[in-house]
Amino acid sequence: MSQTTVTPNRSPVFSSSRLPRWAPAVIAVASLALSIGISLVAGWESKVQWGLIAALLFVIGSYAVTARIEGRRQAKDRVATSLVWVCFLLAVVPLLSLAWTTISNGAQVVDGYFLSHSMNGVLNSDPGGGVYHALLGTIEQVLIATVIAAPIGLLTAVYLVEYGKGKLARAVTFFVDVMTGIPSIVAGLFVLSFWILILGFSFSGFAGAMALAILMMPVVVRSTEEMLKLVPNELREASLALGVPKWKTITKIVIPTAIGGITTGVMLAVARITGETAPVLLLVFGSKIINGNPFEGAQSSLPLYVYQEYGIGTEQSIDRAWGAALTLIAFVMILNLVARGIARWKAPKTGR
Repeated sequence: MSQTTVTPNRSPVFSSSRLPRWAPAVIAVASLALSIGISLVAGWESKVQWGLIAALLFVIGSYAVTARIEGRRQAKDRVATSLVWVCFLLAVVPLLSLAWTTISNGAQVVDGYFLSHSMNGVLNSDPGGGVYHALLGTIEQVLIATVIAAPIGLLTAVYLVEYGKGKLARAVTFFVDVMTGIPSIVAGLFVLSFWILILGFSFSGFAGAMALAILMMPVVVRSTEEMLKLVPNELREASLALGVPKWKTITKIVIPTAIGGITTGVMLAVARITGETAPVLLLVFGSKIINGNPFEGAQSSLPLYVYQEYGIGTEQSIDRAWGAALTLIAFVMILNLVARGIARWKAPKTGR
């Protein structure tokens, strides 16, 4: 009895040349070296020019090498990837440079004494002094502005997403868009004319906080509105189908689902107003002494402190300005970390 052996048909194997994984790194190093050589020959000393030329050479080199080995179709894909990396570096390098410059200049000033003392009795040309009065003013003003702007912005966004229809909703959306582009000095002038000149109140941290709240509200409204729109309608429909009132559906289902994005939007708004100087200069007026009452008397703030100390121009005052700038960056970073922790803690749990 003979046995017949059937040999299965093998599909043809397609092979093509591929660049190794380390090829982009080699192209980047070669582009940088060639850029430095071109810049030295041309007499260009700016590191920015070197980087831009290297980025251009990297994109061109990636396309040329990939087209030679893998073909034009893969070369176009490689160019798109290269452009993404170049844009990423163009965005990150200035940020890292700013952070490094601030840390290197401010770290030598910031210590326990600097954070716990004010400028009361310290001359502009004298060393020493601290930023405590400005840090206290910034915390109080930002806190008051957040207490005013966050609830109003949240409720406005809920109205626009859940209830807003017709002319009123379109009018609210229009004015929110207009307020988003308002310069900070305009908000300061508005509070100055109404709160101080018309109503007769004095310069205070609360006056500055109201101007900061005006700047903060449209950012909160827009970010919260977008986060609420991302909540699936199925969640709303399921809640309403069970007989849950709409207001309870919003407070128990919609807002908790979007709480992470809402918190991020609020923190973006806080980060924007924390560095504002113009309305604080008009309304808070600045002070060298510690004033813990934001509703009476002039206060200081970190951005105003940086502006005033840098404007003095002495070596000691510029050092204090760098220290205050580093303190301001650290303050915003701590607020972001705390807010993200709270948002993760309060966010709905996923998984089984």
